[in-house]
Amino acid sequence: MLLPAKAEVARQLRRYRAWERVMLAAPNDRTVRTTFEDSGYTLCVLMGKRCAREAADAAERYLRTNQVAYLQEQQVTCLQEQNERPRPATAVRRRPPAAERRSPAGR
Repeated sequence: MLLPAKAEVARQLRRYRAWERVMLAAPNDRTVRTTFEDSGYTLCVLMGKRCAREAADAAERYLRTNQVAYLQEQQVTCLQEQNERPRPATAVRRRPPAAERRSPAGR
């Protein structure tokens, strides 16, 4: 797995946090909200996460640890998520309502 440069992660995380503060101060400003969402998207792509909050948390963990420890943590997290996902139910064959059933005698 390729990991981003720590300097770039730190830069994008600072950008995300700065725009987060601005957006919380002015939540109705569309330009601020758009820029905040763009910074979150960039962080998501950089960290391989679907949610900006998860990406920010992952970026903070990545910056605190070395690359090997981060990869091991990600592997454990991935396995835990796979075990927690609901399994699809097996297909159950439904019987048609009584009005649609046919009698074998009526053939």
